Amino acid sequence: MPKKTRPDTVPPSQTPEFWQLRLYVAGMTARAVAAFDNLKRLCEEHLAGYYEIEIIDLLENPKLAAGDQILAVPTLVRKLPPPMKKIIGDLSNEERVLVGLDLRPR
Repeated sequence: MPKKTRPDTVPPSQTPEFWQLRLYVAGMTARAVAAFDNLKRLCEEHLAGYYEIEIIDLLENPKLAAGDQILAVPTLVRKLPPPMKKIIGDLSNEERVLVGLDLRPR
């Protein structure tokens, strides 16, 4: 799982918030792969160096769906920064994802 940390080149007073994202999937279906690819591209474009993506496969551990109240897959959950936000789907509509995550384009 990719884990990014803050680059040392940004002064602490200008450091953006760190984002913790969870992508819930049910197996590595074409839709799940598309959601991950879209999320990765969006994160590299808008959050480079300030995010972590955790992929949770509900076929391997279905009990994890209850914690974030997952009803459909793929579902993206923004854990940090608060408040928690959710987006269902393959994340192909960039504008919808940016608005849904309350992420402002750079």
